[in-house]
Amino acid sequence: MASNTTPLWLFDLDNTLHNASHAIFPAINANMNRIIQRVLEKDGLPSDEAAVNHMRRHYWKLYGATLLGLVRHHGVGVDEFLHEAHLFDDLTGMVRAERGIGRWLARLPGQKILLTNAPRRYSRELVRHLGLHRHFSHHIAIESMHVHRQLRPKPSRLMLRKLLARHKATPRRCILVEDTVDNLKTARELGVRTAWVTQYLRGSQALLGHIGGQRVLSRRPAFVDVKVRSVRQLPRRLAALGAVR
Repeated sequence: MASNTTPLWLFDLDNTLHNASHAIFPAINANMNRIIQRVLEKDGLPSDEAAVNHMRRHYWKLYGATLLGLVRHHGVGVDEFLHEAHLFDDLTGMVRAERGIGRWLARLPGQKILLTNAPRRYSRELVRHLGLHRHFSHHIAIESMHVHRQLRPKPSRLMLRKLLARHKATPRRCILVEDTVDNLKTARELGVRTAWVTQYLRGSQALLGHIGGQRVLSRRPAFVDVKVRSVRQLPRRLAALGAVR
């Protein structure tokens, strides 16, 4: 548990600590499309590319994650979906990331938690491959994001409140580091400080994200405290985040 004076960092994984848009997100999108196509075919609905894209985007806009719509309306199992969506022939060969990220994480004062909407098996393998696992005191993957027995991934306010309560952390002590603006917006509404990582946004925009899409902005919105191209720049922005040693 962090002290009352040190920051509690909440780090996203994909397109924050590595370039998921290079190869991983395209593979996830293809896997997701196959799942959605099967769902549409089972329900006797059109299952062409336009129909698949419409369902993915519709559920993402409605629930914040395509998975939630498939679970609630089509009986898709959470574990089944996560497993199939994150099947890769060679995950480590698909990874692209900056060198030395661990050194920059080590320069950030306070406790660090990995908070990702990705599944546990995938995120653990990836973080270990990147050599970043030692920097995080906790690893919270999507399987752990339940509130009142309901799956509540980011940008769920309920999930974030539960996380802060569990760690006895006030919102102002916490800093969410993310590429996804909707997650940052929700966190800021709760009083959490926010850092927006932007260097992989171009790839995200082209792919519409692995959960269906996100609003893509270029200027720093009011709910973002600090906009950085890379996590490497965070140590220089500690004052702006209220996280000075």
